[in-house]
Amino acid sequence: MQKIKQSARRRSARIPAWRLTLRRIVRSDAFQYTFLILIVVNAISLGLATSPAVRRVTGDGQIIFDDVIIGLFILEFALKIMAFGTRFFKSWWNIFDISVVSFSLLPQSGYLSVLRALRVMRAMRVLSFLPQYRQVMQALLDALPGMFSVMIVLALIYYVFAVMATGLFGASFPDWFGDIGRSLYSLFQIMTLESWSMGIVRPVMKIYPYAWALFIPFIFLTAFAVLNLFIGLIVSSMQGIYQEEHSEDVERLRLLVSAENRAIAAQLEAAQLQVIKTLERLEDQIETNKRDSDE
Repeated sequence: MQKIKQSARRRSARIPAWRLTLRRIVRSDAFQYTFLILIVVNAISLGLATSPAVRRVTGDGQIIFDDVIIGLFILEFALKIMAFGTRFFKSWWNIFDISVVSFSLLPQSGYLSVLRALRVMRAMRVLSFLPQYRQVMQALLDALPGMFSVMIVLALIYYVFAVMATGLFGASFPDWFGDIGRSLYSLFQIMTLESWSMGIVRPVMKIYPYAWALFIPFIFLTAFAVLNLFIGLIVSSMQGIYQEEHSEDVERLRLLVSAENRAIAAQLEAAQLQVIKTLERLEDQIETNKRDSDE
């Protein structure tokens, strides 16, 4: 334990004092919550800027306010880069924050103005400030490989049913099932259960009474079965992240307790040796006193 503390002290000694001060500042709750509030306020401001009535009232004030917020975000990044150096770029969340804010620096005219419309994504920076939201995003990223497999299965189901629907109903309902593309779109509407019965299925059943035998299994396979796999994958990923963090906490606690136990054992051993030496000195003193009394 002492070696770990000494190693940490040596590393801290090599870091300039001003950088340590900056690290304490950017890690402080006041700094974090200040920029979290700025992100929320900026998100609200960007939403209000879409209203013509608000733009008439604020005029150029909203643009100036937005530029001030961007300047503060740039100042935040500058302070963090000064505090952590190249370590700042090792975090994907920091790269995400810089990328999101960079959209606001694009020119307002030309082709890049379309990308500048993505400046509203600055509201997504809330995710990088709150750990519980980062866990949700991490769970989504971890679930992507499994979700990709489910999407392949879903695409195969869509393709099979689209080919069947086109062949069965395309002649009578060309607007819905005239080709593969239209069939895929109609099946997507059926999967979402948006006006699927009265809008598509029942009109088809007036000409093809047994059309339900195609649509009902499709709904069960997609809306009730395959899509629920997405939820299951995300929940499983969230549970895995929780267990991993919990196991890391348990391991850190175990190492801490083990180090404390070793320190206590060393202290007890030293105390035991001290007691033994004291007893030996007392025995020698008693023997000396006994010999003196005999003489």
